Amino acid sequence: MTIYEFENKKPRIGRGTFIFQSADVIGDVIIGENCYIGPGARIRGDYGSILIGDNCAIEENVVIHARPNDKTIIGNFVTIGHGAIIHNATICDWAIIGMGAIVSDWAEIGKWAVVAEGAVVKNKEKIPDKSIAVGVPTKVVAKINSDYMKQWTEYKKIYVDLARKRFPSSLKEIGFFGDKD
Repeated sequence: MTIYEFENKKPRIGRGTFIFQSADVIGDVIIGENCYIGPGARIRGDYGSILIGDNCAIEENVVIHARPNDKTIIGNFVTIGHGAIIHNATICDWAIIGMGAIVSDWAEIGKWAVVAEGAVVKNKEKIPDKSIAVGVPTKVVAKINSDYMKQWTEYKKIYVDLARKRFPSSLKEIGFFGDKD
């Protein structure tokens, strides 16, 4: 893993979080506890700030960035699928961003909302809580139910467990843990 300090801003990584060696975490980034950061992920807090909550899965080749002096906020228990791009957006707790999806500037993804694979959430668009959005640009097509929430709660635990299994004790030794804001 490559963790870069940028302009005196050093990433803070929560306990139990696992970051693959080929992932980059740069600058003003806070990652919560028990997160999984997959190979090739790029989390760039060089211009703006990035806050990732607890128990999140940031899968392979995900890019997360923010505009200058702005923020990207990712809640707790969020899953961001392979190759997705999150730019200067807010993603609420338990949301799922599908593989290859793009969530653009100032967009907001509601609690338990789903953005389908390959979908594009436009600038300033809001996807309501418990909604499923698909397409380019996205269109809400359905609501999720309690069975879906139960199933995805179990899936999300898989990544939390994976982070725990792979957690490198060397992070403790090199001092990358800090208190989250």
